[in-house]
Amino acid sequence: MCGEYLQVCSNPCTRRRIKTRNGKGRLLWQSIHPFQDSRYTEGMKPADHLIVALDFPNRTQALDMVERLNGQIRWFKVGLELYLAEGLSIVEAIRARGHEVFLDLKLHDIPNTVAGAVRSAAASGAGLLTLHASGGPAMLAAARRAADELDYAPRLLAVTVLTSMDKHQLTATGIDASPASQVLLLGEMATAAGIDGLVCSPEEVGILRVSKAKDALLVVPGIRPADTTLADDQSRIATPGDAIRRGASMLVVGRPITKAADPAAAAAAILKEIETA
Repeated sequence: MCGEYLQVCSNPCTRRRIKTRNGKGRLLWQSIHPFQDSRYTEGMKPADHLIVALDFPNRTQALDMVERLNGQIRWFKVGLELYLAEGLSIVEAIRARGHEVFLDLKLHDIPNTVAGAVRSAAASGAGLLTLHASGGPAMLAAARRAADELDYAPRLLAVTVLTSMDKHQLTATGIDASPASQVLLLGEMATAAGIDGLVCSPEEVGILRVSKAKDALLVVPGIRPADTTLADDQSRIATPGDAIRRGASMLVVGRPITKAADPAAAAAAILKEIETA
């Protein structure tokens, strides 16, 4: 193939698009995934691995935390609470301050609705976007097609099993499987549908790295420093260093940083642990 070039993009987690010519001279668009290409992993810094969750009810508190962590943190997560209060404008405000955004909306609906939601979310410039793997192959494939039609699209992450869920919680929903087994099932299904990455707990990183989903971007919540004293609703957790050593691509950390007496110091300690993992 000839005429190949890489579209310049400041976000290493957003899908790049390569224009090539086939044997008939027709222009084609193909996507490559940064975390499946060594050219994009070799230069990763500790800040590329850490996402701080902005679990706040309004713009003022969220942007205050962004300012307090300015210069340390590259990625911030916007979840349902903040997004429903502020809409896409909060994503734009964070990006205007030079940061990348993980838009954690956990989309779960019929395929056509999710495809439309992917197109709408992409307009904000978010670099990562979540949807539930349990929405099934048709929903996941519709989301993939919608993203592929865009010039700029977030990387799609399939949420497997929430870190707050254990075997008892799964059984209550009618799923007779361990969290690990269910994560593996959903993870392989999602990657087969073309989804870029997975959200899983630290406990499942190892099994995913030796599965059919081994090349996926793994975004991992449930991260707790060893000295944390927070009361917790997460049941499947690990320290930052342990998660990275198991093969996590990016870590999502909220309260251990945002509820700390000194958020900047708490973030610095986690970044140091990532660096030495």
